[in-house]
Amino acid sequence: MKQQRSQFRAIRGVRDILPPESALWNRVEQTAHDVFATYNFREIRLPIFEETELFARSVGADTDIVSKEMYTFARKLEFLRENIGPVSDAMTDRVGLQRYVQILAVFSDNVQRSVEGESIPRTERNRQAAQELKALVGQAVDRWNGGFYEPDAEWQRLLTEAAGLVSSVEVEPSESLRPEGTASVVRAYIEHSMHTLPGDVKLYYMGPMFRRERPQKGRYRQFYQIGAEVLGQSDSPAIDAEVIEMLMAYLDRLGLKGATLYVNSIGCKECRAAYVAKLREELLKVKDQLGADSQRRIETNPLRVLDSKLEHEQAIIERLPRISDHLCAACREHFAELQAQLKLRSIEYKINWRLVRGLDYYTRTTFEITAPGLGAQNAICGGGRYDGLVELLGGPPTKGIGFAIGTDRLVLALQEAGKGESASHIDVFVAWLGRAESPVYAAAVKLARQLREEGFAVELPPEEMKLKKSLGLADKLGARYALIIGEDEIASGSFVLKRLADSEQRKLSESELLNYLKSDENRKVAAAQRQS
Repeated sequence: MKQQRSQFRAIRGVRDILPPESALWNRVEQTAHDVFATYNFREIRLPIFEETELFARSVGADTDIVSKEMYTFARKLEFLRENIGPVSDAMTDRVGLQRYVQILAVFSDNVQRSVEGESIPRTERNRQAAQELKALVGQAVDRWNGGFYEPDAEWQRLLTEAAGLVSSVEVEPSESLRPEGTASVVRAYIEHSMHTLPGDVKLYYMGPMFRRERPQKGRYRQFYQIGAEVLGQSDSPAIDAEVIEMLMAYLDRLGLKGATLYVNSIGCKECRAAYVAKLREELLKVKDQLGADSQRRIETNPLRVLDSKLEHEQAIIERLPRISDHLCAACREHFAELQAQLKLRSIEYKINWRLVRGLDYYTRTTFEITAPGLGAQNAICGGGRYDGLVELLGGPPTKGIGFAIGTDRLVLALQEAGKGESASHIDVFVAWLGRAESPVYAAAVKLARQLREEGFAVELPPEEMKLKKSLGLADKLGARYALIIGEDEIASGSFVLKRLADSEQRKLSESELLNYLKSDENRKVAAAQRQS
């Protein structure tokens, strides 16, 4: 019996974006290019993987994103080193001793080959460690082969020295697929000394991010973001307001209606620290009424309790102290000026005191945008000020603000609002009648190229078809026009253009055909059909 081959499918949590949906994605991305450019933002293209430590330091090593959700690739030597364990494991019995010696031998062999093959840094320290480790492992193997199977003082000395050498080997750092974009932008800003450029540095990016979380509607393990960052020396509320204005202008250009902007201030290091202490104090009083996650966050990050979506915690959270009542004078003034700047720009907003960021380098302005039609997970964009991040990652003191749009959710919101793309954008289907070697086909190829050079989407069948079959295919593909070319049309120099929506036909010369299709009236009809 012939074995049936299994069918490959996309991995759980990722998906293919197919036509016509891909056309909507193109519009979403192209509109970002167009709108952001009018605010003097320039695109930065970033690698999709970085050193793991970059995200551990920026996003937070204790966050779920870093500790549970990142796709991290550890080097083979690092993996082996993590499996060696403490010397005390070897000193329990002969089984533990044998296992320890075997793993040391494998590690030593890999270090030798890695130094020679330059897959780890060829430093003097590594070369010396490799030689000394090889000698020690050789002694350990000889001792085992000599019948010394029981842990003793000599084994303790040998393995302790070897373990020290194992720790001293410099291994290339582990790498992770990016879970977000801001850290990479800041790394590039520092690495390329962009702080020396004149004025504020305004950058935007778009592309895939990766997190291993539970897939659900609008949330995937490979997801997409469109983000923007402003880095410079000023933390003026006018910068914050202009970033928000650009974001709202972008959503408006896309035709997304009903989006709601929420803003808040989370203060500075000084006033936020006092607020967090007060918040922790109040949370401890109601600890027994909270869920396990919130109880843990009381100690690790009390601000995150405010993010809780558990129904039974909502009434408790509403009675907690509000950060707006604990802002210092400078932060109150900054938030008041932000609101004045938004009003100046006729931007509607709502204040949400629970809109916070848990990491220390976030300061003052924070904002979020929600869209209708997405259910409980209705946020499509989040952003805020992060004046301490550049310094945290080794750069000069720099102010920063930015946002990230969840492109998957934005596309879903547009689809829910009826702003998706139509099934086809074919302007002209060329229905040619004759053989492939005939002048008819040559004329069809020439006309198709001319129309494409003018920006029209044209479908040209590669093989001859009967007229009825050609028109049927044109209709199924959603073409607006069928251009009929046969021997009679070649002889007369006039072609039949048939509008498929109402079967209206007209005979046009080559120049008349191009002029008609390029006419303003026809362009308007085409635009209306594409939006319907």
